[in-house]
Amino acid sequence: MTGREHRDTTRAIDAATGGRRMRRLRQNEWSRRLVRETRLAPADLIWPIFVRDGDGAPEPVASMPGVHRHSVAGAVEAARQARDLGIPVLALFPFNEGGCRDENGSEALNPDNLVCRATRAIKTAVPEVGILCDVALDPYTSHGHDGIVHNGRIDNDRSVEVLCRQAIVQAEAGCDIVGPSDMMDGRVALIRQALDDTGLQDTMIMSYAAKYASVFYSTFRDAVGSSGVLKGDKRTYQMDMGNCAEALREAAQDIDEGADMIMVKPGLPYLDVLTRLVQEFNIPCFAYQTSGEYSMMMAAAERGWLDGDAAMMEVLTAYKRAGAAGILTYFAPRAATALA
Repeated sequence: MTGREHRDTTRAIDAATGGRRMRRLRQNEWSRRLVRETRLAPADLIWPIFVRDGDGAPEPVASMPGVHRHSVAGAVEAARQARDLGIPVLALFPFNEGGCRDENGSEALNPDNLVCRATRAIKTAVPEVGILCDVALDPYTSHGHDGIVHNGRIDNDRSVEVLCRQAIVQAEAGCDIVGPSDMMDGRVALIRQALDDTGLQDTMIMSYAAKYASVFYSTFRDAVGSSGVLKGDKRTYQMDMGNCAEALREAAQDIDEGADMIMVKPGLPYLDVLTRLVQEFNIPCFAYQTSGEYSMMMAAAERGWLDGDAAMMEVLTAYKRAGAAGILTYFAPRAATALA
């Protein structure tokens, strides 16, 4: 191309773009950072951890590379790590073996159960870190369901009665946020009432408002010891993957019932649902990057098919760009370290 031809091309491009060359702002790392619309910070992250009985070193979860089951003492150390990294909240999930499970999930109501012991230990040692506890019975039931099974079906109303008592037990142990993940109808209203009636009105509710029946939970069930326990599936109470308008109705109902925050789970396959909820409701909306999403990315990175750190940051940024107030992610300590 001659100099004249090049000048002609430049004039033609300037005429077509009105002189606005979008690439100018992308040409340097500093300029890209300067004009970035979506920013991710450690304060956007909630770190889910698994707690087990006993002492000793953390036990790896085979299907979730880099994720471990922690003793109560190990959970306290994780809380210290979270504090130092600027991660504001830990979400606690128990690994319960067969002896702690029965038909009615009775261990969920034990004030000295694994989650309650870990909560008290963390709040004593690291009170500035928030604790989110899951309100559901699946880690405690012998059938692996989130509620009470009666005559072969989930009994919504009996389940809600138990879930209210579970939320009180967790809040009395020092939990800051209860997260009803069971998807029973009416549970947010009754949990709010039960907490208020017990003098626990400052306890927050983060409702799993749009929790879908998903394949992406399988490695989580490994981590909490439910994978070989679950009888049947959860499609009669978790949402169908094809529905979005239903998620709006679920969220509206939970907000009306007293939820302080809402959540979409899984996150990445349902970013459209997340964005719709953010646009519709003036309330903090969170997303859960599920165990299956995490394991999928880690497996690809271990095989050299993905740059693991780059993929982690790209996907977490996508959650924020879609409107998430925060993200529950097993990448939390790794991402917070990278962001620092």
